[in-house]
Amino acid sequence: MTTLHDISTPSLVLDVTRLLANCEFMAARAKQLGVRLRPHMKTAKSADVARVATAGQFGGITVSTLAEAEYFFAHGFNDITLAVGFLPDRLPRALALVRQGAALRILTDSEAAATLIAAGAADVAPHRLGVLIEVDCGDRRGGVNPAGDELLAIARAIHGKAGVRLAGVLTHGGHSYRCSSIEEIQAVARHERDSVVHAAERLRAAGLPCETVSVGSTPTCTHAQDYAGCTEMRPGVYMLGDLDQVGLESLPASRVAATVLCSVIGVYPDQNKLIVDAGGLALSKDAGAQRHGDQIGYGLVLDIDGKPLRRIVHVEGTRTGSVTKPVDAWVFAASQEHGQITAADPLPFEKLKVGTRLRILPNHICMTAAAHPGFYVVEGGSEVVAQWGRINGWGNW
Repeated sequence: MTTLHDISTPSLVLDVTRLLANCEFMAARAKQLGVRLRPHMKTAKSADVARVATAGQFGGITVSTLAEAEYFFAHGFNDITLAVGFLPDRLPRALALVRQGAALRILTDSEAAATLIAAGAADVAPHRLGVLIEVDCGDRRGGVNPAGDELLAIARAIHGKAGVRLAGVLTHGGHSYRCSSIEEIQAVARHERDSVVHAAERLRAAGLPCETVSVGSTPTCTHAQDYAGCTEMRPGVYMLGDLDQVGLESLPASRVAATVLCSVIGVYPDQNKLIVDAGGLALSKDAGAQRHGDQIGYGLVLDIDGKPLRRIVHVEGTRTGSVTKPVDAWVFAASQEHGQITAADPLPFEKLKVGTRLRILPNHICMTAAAHPGFYVVEGGSEVVAQWGRINGWGNW
Protein backbone atom coordinates (compact mmCIF):
# COMPACT_ATOMS: atom_id res chain seq x y z
CA MET A 1 0.00 0.00 0.00
CA THR A 2 1.34 3.42 -1.03
CA THR A 3 0.52 6.39 1.17
CA LEU A 4 1.26 10.10 1.12
CA HIS A 5 4.23 9.30 3.36
CA ASP A 6 5.83 7.33 0.51
CA ILE A 7 5.64 9.61 -2.53
CA SER A 8 8.12 12.32 -3.47
CA THR A 9 7.39 15.94 -2.65
CA PRO A 10 6.18 18.37 -3.76
CA SER A 11 3.24 16.54 -5.36
CA LEU A 12 -0.36 17.28 -6.25
CA VAL A 13 -2.97 15.36 -4.23
CA LEU A 14 -6.59 14.94 -5.29
CA ASP A 15 -9.28 13.84 -2.85
CA VAL A 16 -11.75 12.03 -5.12
CA THR A 17 -14.52 12.11 -2.51
CA ARG A 18 -14.45 15.91 -2.61
CA LEU A 19 -14.19 15.90 -6.39
CA LEU A 20 -17.37 13.80 -6.58
CA ALA A 21 -19.18 16.14 -4.19
CA ASN A 22 -18.18 19.17 -6.27
CA CYS A 23 -19.29 17.55 -9.52
CA GLU A 24 -22.61 16.48 -8.03
CA PHE A 25 -23.16 20.03 -6.80
CA MET A 26 -22.57 21.62 -10.21
CA ALA A 27 -24.63 18.98 -12.03
CA ALA A 28 -27.53 19.87 -9.73
CA ARG A 29 -26.99 23.58 -10.46
CA ALA A 30 -27.15 23.00 -14.22
CA LYS A 31 -30.37 21.02 -13.83
CA GLN A 32 -31.84 23.72 -11.61
CA LEU A 33 -30.93 26.45 -14.12
CA GLY A 34 -32.22 24.43 -17.09
CA VAL A 35 -28.97 24.31 -19.07
CA ARG A 36 -26.50 21.66 -20.15
CA LEU A 37 -23.24 21.34 -18.24
CA ARG A 38 -20.16 21.53 -20.46
CA PRO A 39 -17.39 21.40 -17.83
CA HIS A 40 -14.25 23.39 -18.52
CA MET A 41 -11.24 21.10 -18.22
CA LYS A 42 -8.61 23.87 -18.26
CA THR A 43 -8.05 23.41 -14.52
CA ALA A 44 -7.89 19.64 -14.09
CA LYS A 45 -6.61 18.86 -17.63
CA SER A 46 -7.20 15.18 -16.85
CA ALA A 47 -9.30 12.62 -18.72
CA ASP A 48 -9.95 10.81 -15.44
CA VAL A 49 -11.36 13.96 -13.86
CA ALA A 50 -13.35 14.67 -17.02
CA ARG A 51 -15.03 11.27 -16.77
CA VAL A 52 -16.21 12.17 -13.28
CA ALA A 53 -17.33 15.67 -14.32
CA THR A 54 -19.30 14.47 -17.37
CA ALA A 55 -20.97 11.47 -15.70
CA GLY A 56 -24.71 11.78 -16.22
CA GLN A 57 -24.25 14.80 -18.53
CA PHE A 58 -24.42 15.04 -22.34
CA GLY A 59 -20.66 14.51 -22.64
CA GLY A 60 -19.41 17.81 -24.03
CA ILE A 61 -16.37 19.53 -22.52
CA THR A 62 -14.54 22.84 -22.78
CA VAL A 63 -10.77 23.27 -23.20
CA SER A 64 -8.31 26.15 -23.45
CA THR A 65 -5.64 24.81 -25.82
CA LEU A 66 -5.40 22.66 -28.93
CA ALA A 67 -3.11 20.35 -26.98
CA GLU A 68 -5.98 19.78 -24.54
CA ALA A 69 -8.41 19.22 -27.41
CA GLU A 70 -6.11 16.62 -28.95
CA TYR A 71 -5.53 14.90 -25.61
CA PHE A 72 -9.20 14.68 -24.67
CA PHE A 73 -10.23 13.53 -28.15
CA ALA A 74 -7.62 10.75 -27.92
CA HIS A 75 -9.20 9.77 -24.58
CA GLY A 76 -12.69 9.42 -26.02
CA PHE A 77 -14.19 12.92 -25.70
CA ASN A 78 -15.73 13.95 -29.00
CA ASP A 79 -17.75 17.11 -28.32
CA ILE A 80 -15.17 19.81 -27.56
CA THR A 81 -15.33 23.61 -27.37
CA LEU A 82 -11.99 25.45 -27.52
CA ALA A 83 -12.94 28.58 -25.58
CA VAL A 84 -9.96 30.82 -26.37
CA GLY A 85 -9.70 33.18 -29.33
CA PHE A 86 -8.50 31.14 -32.31
CA LEU A 87 -5.52 31.92 -34.54
CA PRO A 88 -6.08 30.97 -38.21
CA ASP A 89 -2.54 29.52 -38.44
CA ARG A 90 -3.66 26.79 -36.03
CA LEU A 91 -6.22 25.51 -38.51
CA PRO A 92 -4.23 22.44 -39.64
CA ARG A 93 -4.29 20.96 -36.13
CA ALA A 94 -7.95 21.82 -35.60
CA LEU A 95 -9.00 20.45 -38.99
CA ALA A 96 -7.09 17.24 -38.34
CA LEU A 97 -9.36 16.66 -35.34
CA VAL A 98 -12.46 17.45 -37.39
CA ARG A 99 -11.43 14.98 -40.10
CA GLN A 100 -11.04 12.31 -37.41
CA GLY A 101 -14.61 12.91 -36.29
CA ALA A 102 -14.31 15.47 -33.50
CA ALA A 103 -17.27 17.82 -33.05
CA LEU A 104 -14.94 20.76 -32.47
CA ARG A 105 -16.00 24.37 -31.94
CA ILE A 106 -13.57 27.25 -31.94
CA LEU A 107 -13.95 30.86 -30.83
CA THR A 108 -13.44 34.21 -32.53
CA ASP A 109 -14.31 37.86 -32.00
CA SER A 110 -12.71 39.13 -35.23
CA GLU A 111 -14.26 39.47 -38.69
CA ALA A 112 -10.80 39.28 -40.29
CA ALA A 113 -9.98 36.06 -38.42
CA ALA A 114 -13.42 34.62 -39.21
CA THR A 115 -12.86 35.24 -42.91
CA LEU A 116 -9.48 33.49 -42.83
CA ILE A 117 -10.91 30.58 -40.83
CA ALA A 118 -13.75 30.10 -43.31
CA ALA A 119 -11.39 30.19 -46.30
CA GLY A 120 -8.85 27.87 -44.68
CA ALA A 121 -11.45 25.31 -43.67
CA ALA A 122 -13.08 25.04 -47.08
CA ASP A 123 -11.35 21.79 -48.00
CA VAL A 124 -12.54 20.01 -44.84
CA ALA A 125 -16.12 19.80 -46.20
CA PRO A 126 -18.34 17.80 -45.79
CA HIS A 127 -16.94 17.85 -42.25
CA ARG A 128 -17.68 21.14 -40.50
CA LEU A 129 -15.66 23.14 -37.99
CA GLY A 130 -18.00 24.89 -35.56
CA VAL A 131 -17.37 28.57 -34.88
CA LEU A 132 -18.68 30.45 -31.84
CA ILE A 133 -18.64 34.24 -31.61
CA GLU A 134 -17.23 35.53 -28.35
CA VAL A 135 -19.33 38.21 -26.67
CA ASP A 136 -18.02 40.64 -24.04
CA CYS A 137 -20.39 40.72 -21.06
CA GLY A 138 -18.32 43.18 -19.04
CA ASP A 139 -15.05 41.36 -18.34
CA ARG A 140 -13.28 43.50 -20.97
CA ARG A 141 -10.88 40.67 -21.78
CA GLY A 142 -12.14 39.66 -25.21
CA GLY A 143 -15.32 39.50 -27.21
CA VAL A 144 -17.56 41.78 -29.26
CA ASN A 145 -20.20 44.20 -28.06
CA PRO A 146 -23.46 42.21 -28.11
CA ALA A 147 -25.22 45.28 -29.53
CA GLY A 148 -22.50 46.22 -32.03
CA ASP A 149 -22.16 45.78 -35.79
CA GLU A 150 -19.21 43.37 -35.60
CA LEU A 151 -21.37 40.57 -34.20
CA LEU A 152 -23.38 40.30 -37.43
CA ALA A 153 -20.32 40.88 -39.62
CA ILE A 154 -18.50 37.94 -38.05
CA ALA A 155 -21.58 35.76 -38.31
CA ARG A 156 -21.96 36.51 -42.03
CA ALA A 157 -18.27 35.76 -42.61
CA ILE A 158 -18.92 32.24 -41.29
CA HIS A 159 -22.48 31.34 -42.23
CA GLY A 160 -22.94 29.45 -45.48
CA LYS A 161 -19.27 28.67 -46.03
CA ALA A 162 -18.33 25.11 -46.98
CA GLY A 163 -16.11 23.88 -44.16
CA VAL A 164 -17.46 25.84 -41.20
CA ARG A 165 -20.77 26.39 -39.48
CA LEU A 166 -21.96 29.20 -37.26
CA ALA A 167 -22.49 27.40 -33.94
CA GLY A 168 -23.67 30.27 -31.74
CA VAL A 169 -22.38 32.71 -29.13
CA LEU A 170 -20.29 32.37 -25.98
CA THR A 171 -19.36 34.66 -23.11
CA HIS A 172 -17.42 34.50 -19.87
CA GLY A 173 -18.27 36.44 -16.72
CA GLY A 174 -14.65 36.60 -15.60
CA HIS A 175 -15.20 39.85 -13.74
CA SER A 176 -17.11 37.81 -11.15
CA TYR A 177 -13.68 37.02 -9.71
CA ARG A 178 -13.36 40.67 -8.74
CA CYS A 179 -16.61 40.70 -6.75
CA SER A 180 -16.78 41.03 -2.97
CA SER A 181 -20.25 39.61 -2.29
CA ILE A 182 -22.72 37.04 -3.57
CA GLU A 183 -25.05 39.90 -4.56
CA GLU A 184 -22.35 41.36 -6.80
CA ILE A 185 -21.72 37.96 -8.39
CA GLN A 186 -25.44 37.53 -9.02
CA ALA A 187 -25.50 40.93 -10.75
CA VAL A 188 -22.60 39.86 -12.97
CA ALA A 189 -24.43 36.61 -13.76
CA ARG A 190 -27.54 38.53 -14.81
CA HIS A 191 -25.55 40.79 -17.11
CA GLU A 192 -23.62 37.78 -18.44
CA ARG A 193 -26.92 36.11 -19.35
CA ASP A 194 -28.53 39.26 -20.75
CA SER A 195 -25.52 40.06 -22.94
CA VAL A 196 -25.21 36.68 -24.60
CA VAL A 197 -28.98 36.19 -24.97
CA HIS A 198 -29.26 39.60 -26.63
CA ALA A 199 -26.50 38.63 -29.06
CA ALA A 200 -28.33 35.37 -29.86
CA GLU A 201 -31.60 37.21 -30.45
CA ARG A 202 -29.91 39.63 -32.85
CA LEU A 203 -28.41 36.76 -34.87
CA ARG A 204 -31.75 34.99 -35.15
CA ALA A 205 -33.55 38.23 -36.07
CA ALA A 206 -31.06 38.62 -38.92
CA GLY A 207 -31.88 35.13 -40.20
CA LEU A 208 -28.67 33.60 -38.87
CA PRO A 209 -28.47 30.38 -36.84
CA CYS A 210 -27.61 30.42 -33.13
CA GLU A 211 -27.87 26.94 -31.64
CA THR A 212 -25.51 27.48 -28.70
CA VAL A 213 -25.84 30.25 -26.12
CA SER A 214 -23.00 29.57 -23.67
CA VAL A 215 -22.11 31.15 -20.32
CA GLY A 216 -19.39 30.34 -17.85
CA SER A 217 -17.28 30.88 -14.71
CA THR A 218 -17.52 28.96 -11.48
CA PRO A 219 -18.70 31.96 -9.39
CA THR A 220 -21.54 32.92 -11.76
CA CYS A 221 -22.65 29.32 -12.34
CA THR A 222 -22.71 28.78 -8.58
CA HIS A 223 -24.66 31.91 -7.71
CA ALA A 224 -26.73 32.66 -10.85
CA GLN A 225 -30.48 32.92 -10.28
CA ASP A 226 -31.73 32.61 -13.86
CA TYR A 227 -30.16 31.40 -17.13
CA ALA A 228 -33.30 31.71 -19.26
CA GLY A 229 -32.31 31.87 -22.93
CA CYS A 230 -28.97 30.12 -22.37
CA THR A 231 -28.30 26.56 -23.51
CA GLU A 232 -25.16 25.61 -21.57
CA MET A 233 -22.75 26.64 -18.83
CA ARG A 234 -18.99 26.05 -18.68
CA PRO A 235 -17.60 26.28 -15.11
CA GLY A 236 -14.26 24.60 -14.43
CA VAL A 237 -12.51 25.47 -11.18
CA TYR A 238 -15.40 24.02 -9.14
CA MET A 239 -14.11 20.47 -9.67
CA LEU A 240 -10.94 21.00 -7.63
CA GLY A 241 -11.62 24.26 -5.81
CA ASP A 242 -9.14 26.66 -4.23
CA LEU A 243 -8.94 29.46 -1.68
CA ASP A 244 -10.09 32.03 -4.23
CA GLN A 245 -13.33 30.09 -4.72
CA VAL A 246 -13.71 29.74 -0.96
CA GLY A 247 -13.46 33.51 -0.65
CA LEU A 248 -16.07 33.94 -3.40
CA GLU A 249 -18.33 31.49 -1.54
CA SER A 250 -18.42 29.16 -4.54
CA LEU A 251 -17.64 26.26 -2.24
CA PRO A 252 -16.58 25.72 1.38
CA ALA A 253 -12.98 24.95 2.32
CA SER A 254 -14.13 21.44 3.25
CA ARG A 255 -14.73 20.73 -0.46
CA VAL A 256 -11.37 21.94 -1.83
CA ALA A 257 -10.26 18.71 -3.49
CA ALA A 258 -6.68 19.47 -4.55
CA THR A 259 -3.75 20.20 -2.25
CA VAL A 260 0.02 20.29 -2.61
CA LEU A 261 1.87 17.72 -0.51
CA CYS A 262 5.19 19.01 0.76
CA SER A 263 7.94 18.18 3.27
CA VAL A 264 9.39 20.30 6.02
CA ILE A 265 13.04 21.10 5.25
CA GLY A 266 13.68 23.65 7.98
CA VAL A 267 12.37 24.25 11.52
CA TYR A 268 12.89 27.64 13.26
CA PRO A 269 11.00 27.89 16.59
CA ASP A 270 12.68 31.18 17.46
CA GLN A 271 11.10 32.72 14.34
CA ASN A 272 7.84 30.72 14.57
CA LYS A 273 8.65 29.54 11.07
CA LEU A 274 8.94 26.44 8.92
CA ILE A 275 10.44 26.04 5.49
CA VAL A 276 8.96 23.45 3.11
CA ASP A 277 10.01 22.16 -0.30
CA ALA A 278 6.98 23.67 -2.07
CA GLY A 279 7.82 27.12 -3.37
CA GLY A 280 6.65 29.32 -6.19
CA LEU A 281 6.93 26.60 -8.82
CA ALA A 282 4.92 24.00 -6.89
CA LEU A 283 2.32 26.43 -5.47
CA SER A 284 2.39 29.29 -7.99
CA LYS A 285 2.69 32.86 -6.75
CA ASP A 286 -0.87 33.87 -7.60
CA ALA A 287 -1.99 36.07 -4.72
CA GLY A 288 -5.60 36.45 -5.84
CA ALA A 289 -7.08 34.77 -2.78
CA GLN A 290 -5.44 37.35 -0.51
CA ARG A 291 -8.15 39.87 -1.39
CA HIS A 292 -10.65 37.69 0.50
CA GLY A 293 -8.89 38.01 3.84
CA ASP A 294 -5.64 38.39 5.73
CA GLN A 295 -3.21 35.62 6.60
CA ILE A 296 -3.61 33.62 3.39
CA GLY A 297 -0.32 34.36 1.66
CA TYR A 298 0.41 31.72 -0.99
CA GLY A 299 -1.73 29.02 0.62
CA LEU A 300 -3.06 27.69 3.92
CA VAL A 301 -1.28 24.84 5.68
CA LEU A 302 -2.81 21.52 6.79
CA ASP A 303 -1.38 18.36 8.25
CA ILE A 304 -0.93 15.23 6.12
CA ASP A 305 -4.53 14.18 6.83
CA GLY A 306 -5.86 17.48 5.51
CA LYS A 307 -6.71 18.94 8.92
CA PRO A 308 -5.52 22.20 10.52
CA LEU A 309 -2.31 21.96 12.51
CA ARG A 310 -2.87 21.63 16.25
CA ARG A 311 -0.66 22.57 19.16
CA ILE A 312 -0.75 21.58 22.81
CA VAL A 313 -1.74 24.42 25.12
CA HIS A 314 -0.99 23.92 28.83
CA VAL A 315 -3.71 25.22 31.11
CA GLU A 316 -3.44 24.88 34.88
CA GLY A 317 -6.40 23.29 36.60
CA THR A 318 -7.65 21.18 33.73
CA ARG A 319 -8.03 17.45 34.24
CA THR A 320 -5.28 16.60 31.74
CA GLY A 321 -3.14 19.67 32.29
CA SER A 322 -3.26 20.56 28.58
CA VAL A 323 -5.63 21.11 25.68
CA THR A 324 -5.14 21.14 21.93
CA LYS A 325 -5.83 24.18 19.81
CA PRO A 326 -5.97 24.42 15.98
CA VAL A 327 -3.48 26.76 14.39
CA ASP A 328 -4.15 28.57 11.11
CA ALA A 329 -0.81 28.60 9.33
CA TRP A 330 -0.01 30.03 5.93
CA VAL A 331 2.79 30.27 3.38
CA PHE A 332 3.93 33.86 3.82
CA ALA A 333 6.78 33.78 1.29
CA ALA A 334 7.61 31.66 -1.74
CA SER A 335 10.79 31.54 -3.75
CA GLN A 336 11.48 28.99 -6.48
CA GLU A 337 11.74 25.84 -4.33
CA HIS A 338 11.17 27.22 -0.82
CA GLY A 339 7.91 28.00 0.93
CA GLN A 340 8.07 29.79 4.28
CA ILE A 341 5.28 29.09 6.79
CA THR A 342 4.20 30.98 9.88
CA ALA A 343 1.10 31.53 12.04
CA ALA A 344 -0.33 34.16 14.33
CA ASP A 345 -0.07 31.68 17.24
CA PRO A 346 2.96 29.49 17.96
CA LEU A 347 3.24 26.56 15.58
CA PRO A 348 3.07 23.05 17.13
CA PHE A 349 6.81 22.47 16.94
CA GLU A 350 6.52 19.41 19.19
CA LYS A 351 4.99 17.67 16.12
CA LEU A 352 7.06 19.33 13.43
CA LYS A 353 10.52 18.26 12.36
CA VAL A 354 12.53 17.98 9.17
CA GLY A 355 10.74 15.44 6.98
CA THR A 356 7.22 16.04 8.36
CA ARG A 357 4.63 15.96 5.57
CA LEU A 358 2.16 18.84 5.23
CA ARG A 359 -0.47 19.82 2.66
CA ILE A 360 -1.10 23.28 1.23
CA LEU A 361 -4.51 24.59 0.15
CA PRO A 362 -3.63 26.66 -2.95
CA ASN A 363 -4.82 30.15 -3.85
CA HIS A 364 -5.53 29.43 -7.54
CA ILE A 365 -5.52 25.77 -8.47
CA CYS A 366 -5.33 26.39 -12.25
CA MET A 367 -1.91 27.96 -11.81
CA THR A 368 -0.79 25.54 -9.11
CA ALA A 369 -1.70 22.38 -11.03
CA ALA A 370 0.08 23.57 -14.18
CA ALA A 371 3.47 22.68 -12.68
CA HIS A 372 2.52 19.09 -11.87
CA PRO A 373 2.39 16.06 -14.22
CA GLY A 374 -0.62 14.51 -12.51
CA PHE A 375 -2.56 13.75 -9.35
CA TYR A 376 -2.00 11.30 -6.53
CA VAL A 377 -5.57 10.29 -5.76
CA VAL A 378 -6.84 9.64 -2.22
CA GLU A 379 -10.29 8.91 -0.81
CA GLY A 380 -10.38 11.13 2.25
CA GLY A 381 -7.32 9.54 3.86
CA SER A 382 -3.62 9.19 3.14
CA GLU A 383 -3.70 5.97 1.08
CA VAL A 384 -2.94 6.59 -2.60
CA VAL A 385 -5.60 4.71 -4.59
CA ALA A 386 -4.65 5.88 -8.11
CA GLN A 387 -2.47 8.17 -10.18
CA TRP A 388 -4.24 10.34 -12.76
CA GLY A 389 -2.26 12.05 -15.50
CA ARG A 390 -2.71 15.54 -16.96
CA ILE A 391 -1.97 17.32 -20.22
CA ASN A 392 0.28 20.35 -19.74
CA GLY A 393 1.69 22.81 -22.23
CA TRP A 394 0.51 23.97 -25.66
CA GLY A 395 1.88 21.55 -28.24
CA ASN A 396 4.60 19.14 -29.26
CA TRP A 397 8.18 20.15 -28.54
